Amino acid sequence: MSTENIYSATIAAIGKNIQASVSVNHLDIGSGSGELIKKLQDANPGITSTACDYIDSLMELPNQKVDILDLNVNRLPYKDELFDLVTATEVIEHIENPRLFLRDISRVLKPGGLCVLSTPNVLNLNSRLRYLWFGFPQLFGPLSIEGRKAESCSGHISPISYFYLYHALRESKFTDIEVGIDKYQRSGTAKLFVVYLPIKLKERFIRKKEISKYKTIDDTNIEVVNQLNSLKILLGRTIIVTAKKRNITH
Repeated sequence: MSTENIYSATIAAIGKNIQASVSVNHLDIGSGSGELIKKLQDANPGITSTACDYIDSLMELPNQKVDILDLNVNRLPYKDELFDLVTATEVIEHIENPRLFLRDISRVLKPGGLCVLSTPNVLNLNSRLRYLWFGFPQLFGPLSIEGRKAESCSGHISPISYFYLYHALRESKFTDIEVGIDKYQRSGTAKLFVVYLPIKLKERFIRKKEISKYKTIDDTNIEVVNQLNSLKILLGRTIIVTAKKRNITH
């Protein structure tokens, strides 16, 4: 389930890419209570929303049908190139195969269509330190072997950092990929004053080795690599990622 900050950041990201007066065929994956659908339709009466989730008992919007499916077993049950907009807030970390999931989103999106995803930012400073001390990033932890509540944090099975999300989106025919956040973590700010200079110095040293020795950084990925120690990534609680399906000309 998402937070008000995540909803607000998601709606703002959509507003930058889709005009409020435009008719939009929208798919909300992991629709939950329907709060994002309600907020989007309030902001843009031209939006027609389809909801899907693994259960429909969470839905609170009257007359909103929910297509029930398990995305760890089934593909999205929609025709190719059907939607103008696909949203999946706080969903991808629950998915066993995030790359297959993104390819399926690409399949149901029209060329030029917009995808907006959110997921816990495992690269923020608090998360990096938690991984160092405990072995688990923030909002991820030891999972029960006997079972878990899929819609809660105990259903977080696939931590994915911004770099790998960006990479997967590019391989799934997306372009114009941008990252935003829901809010800055004040609890990480004081820590950052202490470690920011060492991070930047060590980053510079490692980057040189990656470029010259290992050849892992090149013109295709250097832009996103350079974002990974930005203030936005180091302090953002949740990343909000927008991407457009590439227009393919024959």
